[in-house]
Amino acid sequence: MNLIVEKTKNLIQMCEALQEENDLLKLELQSVQAAFDTSSDKISQLEEKIKAMAVAKSLEEADLDKSAIDEKILDTKQKINDFVREIDRCINLLK
Repeated sequence: MNLIVEKTKNLIQMCEALQEENDLLKLELQSVQAAFDTSSDKISQLEEKIKAMAVAKSLEEADLDKSAIDEKILDTKQKINDFVREIDRCINLLK
């Protein structure tokens, strides 16, 4: 009978230790997820900056004829529409 009681106590102690470890792992997971989200946001911001810089560079190019200018305007409008769609997608993800 004492053996059963001892084994039960050991199992309870092991269960408590595992529960504490599980709680610590959950906290660590939350921390890693927060860091990942922050990194993902930073990457998205940098990608948007790259797109904006590409648009700015395309607008700065000199010595373009009329058809090239019209093409650049259409390209810029398309990029702006892409930005708007991306912003809308991000807003929907936040909801």
